[in-house]
Amino acid sequence: MTTFSVPSQDGRTVVVTGASSGIGLAATRALAAAGAHVVLAVRNPEKGRRAAASLAGSTEVRVLDLAELASVRAFAAGFDRPIDLLVNNAGIMMPPLQRTADGFESQFGTNHLGHFALTNLLLSQIRGRVVTVSSNGHRAGAVDFADLNWERRPYRPFPAYAQSKLANLLFTAELQRRLTDAGSPVIATAAHPGLAATNLGHSFSDRPGLSLMVRVSNRLAQSEDGGALPTLFAATADVPRNAYAGPTGFLRSRGEPGLITPSKAARDADVARRLWTVSEDLTGVTFPAL
Repeated sequence: MTTFSVPSQDGRTVVVTGASSGIGLAATRALAAAGAHVVLAVRNPEKGRRAAASLAGSTEVRVLDLAELASVRAFAAGFDRPIDLLVNNAGIMMPPLQRTADGFESQFGTNHLGHFALTNLLLSQIRGRVVTVSSNGHRAGAVDFADLNWERRPYRPFPAYAQSKLANLLFTAELQRRLTDAGSPVIATAAHPGLAATNLGHSFSDRPGLSLMVRVSNRLAQSEDGGALPTLFAATADVPRNAYAGPTGFLRSRGEPGLITPSKAARDADVARRLWTVSEDLTGVTFPAL
């Protein structure tokens, strides 16, 4: 049981990536129910429309494939309204080695670079908050600047995932630094869902060991609604800039959302600045003049 509830979102426009399933759909449901107009930014528009039809409140569906920078640019170019809240929720977890349309390792390209480009392209329209969903897995992460896209070393799905989730937190910290320096009122925060039963493990169907681990884990996990609570907390509660939210209950895997201290690596300002510069080079997208 949690005492946290989403305050009124009447009159606010919210964009949620990966909003057609999992904690993205759960967060969308809560925000729409609280009165927000929620844009479901999804790779599969048919799935997005089915999700939107299941929701009470004001919604719309727009196509966004974070694994393709052309799609990210098209989404941003086609969105000409103010945005009160951007939730960078979409993500993939531990697939076999794959490349995005632009040649990036799929987890780094989707989880980090796609959201990096999207946020900066929309930033001049954002007037409230940017929330980026990370993971407890970031604590095992390290940013290998010599081989960010796993082109020289043998591919390992979990370290690649952990790197991408660490990148989410380094991005949030550097985004907030730049917003503050620019005198912007926009707040950057991050969240992790704890242990939540979602469909993120669908890519394990050809790996029986991992598939079994996910099935067992999901039996112990909280619901998707519970997993969405830290995102909603980071998005709507009175929290400091560069806040990191997560469950505060058992092993910090479930329960009441609250503020969490990220790993030491996630608080390295020099690495955050370097990652930002590299991300600008890789995506061709820079921090806008605000």
